[in-house]
Amino acid sequence: MKNSIKIVALLIALILGACSDLEENPVGLLAPEGFFKSPTDVEAAIFGAYGRMASDQAWGGETQQALMLLSDMVDVGAPWTAIQNHEINGFTLTSTHYYSLLMWKRAYDIIGAANTAILGAKTIDASEELKLTLEAEARVIRAFIYFTFVQLFGDMPYLDTPVAEPDAVSTMSKTSEEDIYNNIIADLKFGMEYLPMKYSNNVRTRVTAGSAATILASVYLTTENWQEAYNHAKWVIDRAGELDYSLVDNYQDLFDATKQDGISEHIFAVDFLGGLRHSDNDDIIPPLTGNNFTGGWSILIPSMLVYTTWNPEDYRRKVSLADTIIYKGVAKPYTEFVVPRPYLAKYWRFPGNALRGGRRSDNNYVLYRYAEVLLIAAEAQNELKGPTAEVLGYINQVRGRARRWPNKISDVPADVPAGLTKDEFRNVILEERKLEFAFEYKRWFDIKRRKLGDQAFKGENSLEPHPGFDSGKHYLLPIPQTELDINPNLKPQNPGY
Repeated sequence: MKNSIKIVALLIALILGACSDLEENPVGLLAPEGFFKSPTDVEAAIFGAYGRMASDQAWGGETQQALMLLSDMVDVGAPWTAIQNHEINGFTLTSTHYYSLLMWKRAYDIIGAANTAILGAKTIDASEELKLTLEAEARVIRAFIYFTFVQLFGDMPYLDTPVAEPDAVSTMSKTSEEDIYNNIIADLKFGMEYLPMKYSNNVRTRVTAGSAATILASVYLTTENWQEAYNHAKWVIDRAGELDYSLVDNYQDLFDATKQDGISEHIFAVDFLGGLRHSDNDDIIPPLTGNNFTGGWSILIPSMLVYTTWNPEDYRRKVSLADTIIYKGVAKPYTEFVVPRPYLAKYWRFPGNALRGGRRSDNNYVLYRYAEVLLIAAEAQNELKGPTAEVLGYINQVRGRARRWPNKISDVPADVPAGLTKDEFRNVILEERKLEFAFEYKRWFDIKRRKLGDQAFKGENSLEPHPGFDSGKHYLLPIPQTELDINPNLKPQNPGY
């Protein structure tokens, strides 16, 4: 995207240090009182929080890289890749693991930026309506970040104001998961009340009331509050016209950088500039997943059984994977690749204008899309009432789109028929999520919330066996050892580390 929001976001990210290295203090250590004079100042700070999400240490690469490797669908490809990729992929990580430290630091960096904007929104001279709208936007960003990282770390400090004193970080105590979730829910409800249904330019990289409701439905699904998960997904479905949400006809369009501005299925996405500087607003997922022959790095590759068990008549497989490339005018099968596996093509085919020799992309990274709302409603309602006609209608909308190739209509996947039990449909919906959101960072969280780790990594039908997986340990990452050394109040360490 090349809109003015993006430019401001980059400038603010640079000003406030979005590319801070891991040794710097959290961005929460800002004193905002003298900075905020007008709504424009608060909006700039909010864009700074969005900008931090687009860092290559966050959704520009390493956060979703770690989440993909935790799943049962992705493996490490290039043997020369960094050791941390092998550790997290094989569940051999320790308390000094690179990704744990990186994600912990980045989480509080973004949270600190959001908290600074929230305080600014409360102090400026503006109408109460505008102040509440600005506060709501920052609170929804904060809620999303806490939701992501509480799933990874469990109990962690909950900060809802900027940290004024550097020494405070050495004494903070952890907050329970339950209390963190309660705060997340409060922020998202606030967002539903005070955010607009959509923006005049139909931008999908700023949160709206629909974004807040969608994230809230996902929160309730994760905490197994089935009724509220269904209620909030249904709230979005019932207002899809007003929110301008719908399934796009062509699944490929979701991952085509030239078609993403205002695309109707995106509910919340991370906006990328295409790499104006080394690690600010860099989307490096395309080269991480791209084929080595064509400029990619082949670091993240599909588990081979994902390729062999996924019906090739499902259009989503065609979009997500590729087993042949054209190299110097000659078709080469995956068996001749540098890393002889099919590669993840979902983010690599249409990266937009900022590919820069195979190393960057301006393909926005979608965090939530309308297909997920339909599948949340289906999963939650199944837990409440079983696979009713309404439930089947939601999942079959998604399956119907998966049959729609550009030049034909396939019969795969078929509609889910009536007559399944609740347990049978539960398995169907989890399988549907696995394929619909393949390589979109959702799978690990599904494995975790449904406690599928032993089945996914040790079961007879495992896509990617990892005998080292320990269900008593690996559903959480370790609290970084350096943080425990600085602040003993963060003890105890997560179990097993």
